[in-house]
Amino acid sequence: MTSKPAKLFALALMAGILAIDQISKWAVVENLQPETAYPVIGDIFRLYLVRNPGAAFSFGTSATIVFSFIQMAAVVVCIYLALRNTSTWAAWPIGLIGGGAAGNLTDRIFRSPGGLHGHVVDFFSFGSFAIFNVADAAITVGVILYLIYAFFVEPRQRARATEEPEEVTVSE
Repeated sequence: MTSKPAKLFALALMAGILAIDQISKWAVVENLQPETAYPVIGDIFRLYLVRNPGAAFSFGTSATIVFSFIQMAAVVVCIYLALRNTSTWAAWPIGLIGGGAAGNLTDRIFRSPGGLHGHVVDFFSFGSFAIFNVADAAITVGVILYLIYAFFVEPRQRARATEEPEEVTVSE
C-alpha cells in the first residue's frame, strides 16, 4: 500500500470504529435496562448496561475529566500519525486506538453529566472479568497490534532496508 492509501485507511478505520461504537451504544441504551443481565452465552457472555465514569475496571471514577483530556490527546496524536503514516501495518493500530479513544471521548463530552465529565456506556460482559464496549475492544486490539508492529514487524523492515545488496558481477 502506498503512502496515501495507508493514510486514508487509518483515518477511515478511526471513523468506522467511532461510528460502530456510537451506534452500538445507542442501540444498547435504547433497548436494555441498566444493570440487568441479558445472557447471550449463559454466564460466559452477556449484555449488561452500565455507565462508567472511570477507566478500565472502573478505575479512577473521580478522575473523569483527566481521562477526557487523555482521550483528546490520543485522538489528536492518532490523527497526526495517520496523516504521516506510510505503512499498512501501522494504519491498523493507529485507526483502532484513535477510533476507540474518539468513541469514549464522545461519551465523555455528550453523555450525562456531560462536558468532559460524561459516563462511558459499557455493555459487553464476559464472566466476572470486565464490562467494556466496542471502543475499549478497539483500543485493546490496537495496542496489541502496535506492540507486534513495534517489536517484530518494524525491526525486520528496518533490518531489510539497511542490508546491503549483494554485489553483482558482470562477466566479459
